[in-house]
Amino acid sequence: MDLLPTEAPLIAQRHGFRSLKLINVGMDEPLAESPFGVHYGPRMRAALALAVKVGSVLEEEEERGVAHIVEHLAFSATKKYSNHDIVKFLESIGAEFGACQNALTSSDETIFELLVPVDKPELLSLAISVLAEFSSEVRASADDLEKERGAVLEEYRGGGMPWVGCKTLTGFFCFKYAERLPIGLEKVIRTVTAETVRQFYQKWYHLHNMAVICVGDFEDPQAVVDLIKVHFGQKLSLHSSPPVLPDFPVPSHDEPRFSCFVESEAAGSAVMISCKIPAAEMRTVKDYRNSLAEAMFHCALNQRFFKISRRKDPPSSVKAYIMTSSCREGGTVGALEFMLMEVARVRLHGFSEREIAVVRALMMSEIESAYLERDQMQSTNLRDEYLQHFFRKEPVVGIEYEAQLQKSILPHISAEEVSKFAVNFSTSCSCVIKIVEHRARATLDDLKASVSKVNTLEGKRGIPPWDDEHVPRKLFIVQQSEFPNIGATELTLSNGIKICYKCTDFLDDQVVFTGFSYGGLSELSESDYVSCSMGPTIAGEIGVFGYKPSVLMDMLAGKRAEVGTKVGAYMRTFYGDCSPSDLETALQLVYQLFTTSVKPGNEEVKIVMQMTEEAILAQERDPYTAFANRVRELNYGNSYFFRPIRICDLKKVDPIKACEYFNNCFKDPSNFTVVLVGNIHTETALPLILQYLGGIPKPSKPILHCNRDELKGLPFTFPAKVIREVVRSPMVEEQCSVQLAFPVLLNNSSMFEGVFLYSLPDFCSFFFQDGGNSLRWILSKILETKIMQVLRFKHGQIYSVGVSVFLGGNKPSRTGDVRGDISVNFSCDPAISWKLVDLALDEILHIQERGTSDQDVLSVLEIEQRAHENGLQENYYWMDRILRSYQSRSYFGDVSASFQVQDEGRTKVRESLTPATAQSALRRILPFPCKNQYTVVVLVLAGAAGAAVLAITLWRHLRRSPAGSPQQPLPTDPPQNGPMPNSSPSPSNQTTSNKYTPD
Repeated sequence: MDLLPTEAPLIAQRHGFRSLKLINVGMDEPLAESPFGVHYGPRMRAALALAVKVGSVLEEEEERGVAHIVEHLAFSATKKYSNHDIVKFLESIGAEFGACQNALTSSDETIFELLVPVDKPELLSLAISVLAEFSSEVRASADDLEKERGAVLEEYRGGGMPWVGCKTLTGFFCFKYAERLPIGLEKVIRTVTAETVRQFYQKWYHLHNMAVICVGDFEDPQAVVDLIKVHFGQKLSLHSSPPVLPDFPVPSHDEPRFSCFVESEAAGSAVMISCKIPAAEMRTVKDYRNSLAEAMFHCALNQRFFKISRRKDPPSSVKAYIMTSSCREGGTVGALEFMLMEVARVRLHGFSEREIAVVRALMMSEIESAYLERDQMQSTNLRDEYLQHFFRKEPVVGIEYEAQLQKSILPHISAEEVSKFAVNFSTSCSCVIKIVEHRARATLDDLKASVSKVNTLEGKRGIPPWDDEHVPRKLFIVQQSEFPNIGATELTLSNGIKICYKCTDFLDDQVVFTGFSYGGLSELSESDYVSCSMGPTIAGEIGVFGYKPSVLMDMLAGKRAEVGTKVGAYMRTFYGDCSPSDLETALQLVYQLFTTSVKPGNEEVKIVMQMTEEAILAQERDPYTAFANRVRELNYGNSYFFRPIRICDLKKVDPIKACEYFNNCFKDPSNFTVVLVGNIHTETALPLILQYLGGIPKPSKPILHCNRDELKGLPFTFPAKVIREVVRSPMVEEQCSVQLAFPVLLNNSSMFEGVFLYSLPDFCSFFFQDGGNSLRWILSKILETKIMQVLRFKHGQIYSVGVSVFLGGNKPSRTGDVRGDISVNFSCDPAISWKLVDLALDEILHIQERGTSDQDVLSVLEIEQRAHENGLQENYYWMDRILRSYQSRSYFGDVSASFQVQDEGRTKVRESLTPATAQSALRRILPFPCKNQYTVVVLVLAGAAGAAVLAITLWRHLRRSPAGSPQQPLPTDPPQNGPMPNSSPSPSNQTTSNKYTPD
């Protein structure tokens, strides 16, 4: 099946970028001084900046930190404003402090930034007047300074120990830069006088060293210039003789310099190699071409290394090549040797054309995305370009011309041209090598020996070329980790997607996978909810994999590859099950999912709406749907998240919005973690994973990027009182279903209290995440067993009972409260339903008050152990375990550690569980006594002949309901219903799975 070309494209060929014409330009032609075709940014907004060529490097010893203090004082005390009135004024016009009004101080510069509305003519003038206040009207009285010291000291404390930074910079830059970190010294911050601050400000803050930058929705740019002249013109005459800004050259050196730092607080070991070369100015097209080739070098080297970083804004007129590596304790020498060896390999043999082709495609994709989204770019982007033009004379050409340049130049940059930049990473180029260790392991002699070894091998050409056979494996890999305790490998690919795969031999013809990302329906507003919740349904019928379902069915004939999607309250997922021989097909479908934009057509939408309307009508006729709807309404309220979609809601659905939301749900690969388990042959499967999952284009800016700890919780509250209710529906034969539910609520601040009294360490983790699957299962099984013993074995009135823990409404936060419910479900004779409800309540209360037997606990533990042993031989079990490890509260980046916590949690649960601890756990998890808070809904499907007698029987029982429970009248009509599938309702049930399975 050819869903994609033989070589999966790294970029989508979109018409807008394709139609951008190539340009024929001479290499010596100068770059434009102003941007071409700039028409973007938010309406009625302006991004302003005051750029000042003054930073901490200008400070004398007794002034260390004063440049930063001046920045603080600018917002708190000027000639016109006092006590942060300037902040209050800006906030009054909608410029939020921090986000829209901010400043920064570096070694060489200070920048004041404003993002303000300009929908009223006077606002722009007022904002520019604020910049004018910053430029020459900052006050530095003793009172002003005292009010600001505390804030500066807090920033000092929050930034770590500055002396570490000084040591790090020493050797790389000159003494002046190394000893002039912008945060300064604590002693100076505490004791500097107002006079010293005032003298520094008056000496260096001259308009000749400043620039005012305004980018925004301006009808008349010249009018903006005139405003600047009005507010700054008179001040310019006050500073006729500004002091000359001193130059602090960074000395070069032939021999490498070495430093070893031992930091007891360091989390791990690290190596940094820094090289200095003269900074080249960018004036011509040739300079721009060289910068592209240099960027390609870094990108290509990044494909070979797991981590490379490059300093963008060095504090002097040099360009820094910086390469860093984190490593295991005691591994600094090996890491240093590895990095030096790889760069030497490039100097000797260069990059392959295949490597450069990949880099070229990636860079072309980035510029294409930037070009296509140029109308959505923020004004701050262009403002920042002008800042760099003022400080470093970088050209401001605009995204349109830059896109033309890159599209014209990139195809002609060869691997040889890129590889030559490896010479800048030579240890003879003013190289500084530093290591940081938790405790001393490596010496300066060790570092020197590694450098000497690599240099000797390079001189003898004893370093072999890059093994291109392995390029497909490493092509998109940024980081790789092995987890022996799981038997799994984790990859982080260059587009940000995280892959974890585990090879098994349980089933020869099975590979299962699931990818998830945080963020879902809970983030929607009420006005968007109905449309967006219909997105999976509408998109699924149109075709989310690039083809209509009917066409795709024929394409998949004879193949075993199933892929589906789900959009829930807090997560978006795709999942699949395939034969190893059809893994490529399944991965192609995932690729298509992320690169397809579903667009609704009128006829398609009409068909979908008709099908949905028929489904709603069918469910409204289903008594079990009415039952489930009422259970959900009682237990979770009548919020729009929990209401079923009705016929009247369909009229509110916006198909375009629905499809746009679905498209965005599966657009950004960097948000997703994918787990694959099964008969995976890495020799054939890994290149496919890298090609299709690694080839998904990453958007230029995050899409639906959600922090799991900041997701909005669904608005639901379990009733605080007892509710007993009946849902009636006519039926040929009498039937009855019962759901008894109890709330679960553990406050995060107190959920650990009393835990050790119960011998259940880390109660919250065990019950809800780490080992929680075992504990939830065990406690549910105990309840299920005991209720079964009473209702069936003693009274013989039911066939089976189910007890389940539902936490679907609980957001996946690692810090938030945990909410949910535990439900008991059984079917019975309608005439005795309430009697059985009370018997079940009595038994649960008995366990809470007196516990259960040793034998009951041992039996349940044995069942759990057998289920666990069976699960260890199943692909789905392992996929679920690994997924839960990523989603665990204990996951902070290391899935192996999270998995181990869960394993240890299960072991501790099994070792700690006794009748007494089970009793205590059920007291804590359920309301105690359990009869104080619960809901019970009884669905009665009664034949016409017995309806009257049954009604009287139920009415009498409700009249005898326990103290504290209200007397509920029998509802005369079932509530209106919509799609509602299960009896333990999930708030994410209004989702559709798009699953394609060939006949």
